[in-house]
Amino acid sequence: MLKEKGFFFFSGVPDSTFKPWLEFLVDNNRKILDNLVVCNECEAIALCAGFYLATGKIGVAYMQNSGLGKTVNPITSLCDSDVYSIPILLMIGWRGEPGKIDAPQHKKMGRIMLSLLDTLEIPYSILDPDKKTIIKELRKASEYFKKNTSPYAFIIKKGFFHDYKRDSKQICNYELTREEIINLIMENLNNDEIIISNTGYTSREVYEYREANKKDHFKSFYNIGGMGCASSIGLSIALQKQEKRVIIFDGDGAAIMQMGAFTTIGKHSPTNFVHIIFDNHAHETTGGQPTNSASSNFLQIAIACNYKSGDIIGTKEELLKIIPDIKNKEGPLLYVIQIKISSRSNLKRPEKEPKLYKEELLKYLTES
Repeated sequence: MLKEKGFFFFSGVPDSTFKPWLEFLVDNNRKILDNLVVCNECEAIALCAGFYLATGKIGVAYMQNSGLGKTVNPITSLCDSDVYSIPILLMIGWRGEPGKIDAPQHKKMGRIMLSLLDTLEIPYSILDPDKKTIIKELRKASEYFKKNTSPYAFIIKKGFFHDYKRDSKQICNYELTREEIINLIMENLNNDEIIISNTGYTSREVYEYREANKKDHFKSFYNIGGMGCASSIGLSIALQKQEKRVIIFDGDGAAIMQMGAFTTIGKHSPTNFVHIIFDNHAHETTGGQPTNSASSNFLQIAIACNYKSGDIIGTKEELLKIIPDIKNKEGPLLYVIQIKISSRSNLKRPEKEPKLYKEELLKYLTES
């Protein structure tokens, strides 16, 4: 239906709200529809803008509503009718919908999303999973684009799409899982290191390790929101608390999303900073959609940005060898650990409100 209306170019960052559709998109890239995997939502907006400039056709930028906040700059300063007047169809997953149970990091954006679109003067349709309704809304969007060269949004609720199993499922034939690596590293640390963990499964696994082993939660920051920000949060703590070892547990998708942070880390070069990237070439939390890490070399990029050293790890034996360096070697260090896509379905989320964990960490760091 999208292709019939001339929408066949897609770019964006995955959201679990439309996981089945993204699975279909990965399977049928270059066959039915074109899909460009990107580092962040701003890049998706820019790619859709370039697609329009090259073809006169309208691209589709898909994102979680948290990503809508990220795109405010290119939407208002690039695509807006007061600037270049570039039409883009936004496809936004509605996380944190009022009245629905969701993780705390989605509540605010879920509540303000529609009013934000109103403020941005972007008209929108909240899609219902009914073919006649969808055709009607597609017609409405097409008519809008005939009269206006500016963005229009489709809002997608949870449960909109039927299940879909991808034919070309990505396989990483690596030995290690993220959870066993986290457990192995943390059980060999001194228990006085500060751990900053990336959004998604990583933070849940760190939380479960601390919970199961009765370790101190106040020495962790579970970065459940702000995807890609873990390394920058850790950098600032490392610079302010030079006597503390600060270890970042990051993901390939998150690291790519804010890869510019590598340059800031390298410039300031805190010796107590250790950056660990779990790389499975996928946005695992949203369903395993591919990232661009398979065509990237994080270690070479980090060294070029003035990280002191690091390594690429693929086996348990290699991991055990670098644990003394994680604990003691002068940083900043980068370790890329290759992992397979594997996580437990029953992983717990941190039980307390995020701000309570923040208060505990804040108290520990400011009083120590």
